[in-house]
Amino acid sequence: MGWEDLFRALALMLVFEGMMPFISPRGWRQTMQQASQLPDHVLRGIGLASMVAGVIVLTLAD
Repeated sequence: MGWEDLFRALALMLVFEGMMPFISPRGWRQTMQQASQLPDHVLRGIGLASMVAGVIVLTLAD
């Protein structure tokens, strides 16, 4: 895996991150407001689950 792959992955992440604010700005804003009210341990759990899912997908794709 070289730098090109890293930059492609970053670019793809930015595309996915930008889809919801572009498609539904109001819904995205409401979701972010609700997420800001969640306790830290819940946000950490969501972050951990996301990282684990990403590692699993990377492992299966390789």
